[in-house]
Amino acid sequence: MLWHELLDAFLGTLRDIFPIVAMILAFQFLVIRRPLPDLRKVALGFVYVVLGLTLFLVGLEEALFPLGRLMAKQLTDPAFIYAGELIPDTVDWAEYFWVYIFAFTIGFSTTIAEPALLAVAIKAQQVSAGAIGVWGLRIAVALGVAVGLALGTYRIVTGLPIHYFIIAGYVVVVIQTIFAPRLIIPLAYDSGGVTTSTVTVPLVAALGLGLAETVPGRNVLIDGFGLIAFASLFPIMSVMAYAQLSGYRAWRQRRRASQSE
Repeated sequence: MLWHELLDAFLGTLRDIFPIVAMILAFQFLVIRRPLPDLRKVALGFVYVVLGLTLFLVGLEEALFPLGRLMAKQLTDPAFIYAGELIPDTVDWAEYFWVYIFAFTIGFSTTIAEPALLAVAIKAQQVSAGAIGVWGLRIAVALGVAVGLALGTYRIVTGLPIHYFIIAGYVVVVIQTIFAPRLIIPLAYDSGGVTTSTVTVPLVAALGLGLAETVPGRNVLIDGFGLIAFASLFPIMSVMAYAQLSGYRAWRQRRRASQSE
């Protein structure tokens, strides 16, 4: 069964990658009109991409998606939440405390392990000549994702409309954009996108769907999706807040130095 799934994923990956490779080669030979600098390395890299994506897709279906749904179902099991007490007819959002903690921790840990974020953080440190630290940026983004997922799971449990949270969040982002240092604004906006990549999205999507399936009165289509939007929005806030706090600390240090002279 596993070999059959691997073959299906391999063929599907080839089908998905073929248009990208075809367009790149078409521009290389028809527009730029130059041969590839190292055809052997390019071909080997293509093989690595296909094999890596194939194994990754199989891993999603066999591990990450089931794990996310299993954790959501276990944490929302009435026997776990109410620990033998009488189960009420209505959902009490405060009873899902461990769900919010799990969403916070899984958001933080998956974002720290996100390869796309690491690549952006390294490039940001190089371009800024060390002014932006790799770990400082990664922790700021991870905290934003963690808070966003905790708030997103609260929305699923309570059933509140998602657009209230998203509109309020972007109002805060607009206000922060006005006052944040210009150096950090583009990076903050990009940080929201790089967090929703290979590691974060599978667990986040599975968590949202699992919660919507198990929390009484929730609809999978209406309530199950939307967590990724929270994971994209709140890192923008946290990165700009990180820059604003750093600027405030630098201003206080300069002020103290001027007063001591």
